[in-house]
Amino acid sequence: MVMNEPGAPAPAKTAARILGERGEDTVAAWYLRAGYQILDRNWQCREGELDIVAGDDQTIVFCEVKSRATDRFVDPALAVDRRKQQRLRRAALRWLELQPWRRRLRFDVALVISGRIRIIEDAF
Repeated sequence: MVMNEPGAPAPAKTAARILGERGEDTVAAWYLRAGYQILDRNWQCREGELDIVAGDDQTIVFCEVKSRATDRFVDPALAVDRRKQQRLRRAALRWLELQPWRRRLRFDVALVISGRIRIIEDAF
């Protein structure tokens, strides 16, 4: 990840990045309404990035968020292929190394398409 020099202007956000941020905000709000706490967002390490880490008393959830303006071309859930799943697992293990935890673990995939949300719990 490349960091900007202190005081340098931030790069302009692309339409895709804005769509992604809105999708992550929508999913984070969904988890809050479902009774989870947001433990981390956009957590990065050399193994990858975790979009949302949420938890309640029994479960820690690592959620990969895929946002699309439309589902006309391909189901965004297909973007979380085996290779991406492996990267998410490795990043989750790194996150867990830094946290005290004694809860069940779960990997979800959240799809935000045209403002509609679909959560696939225990996706892999």
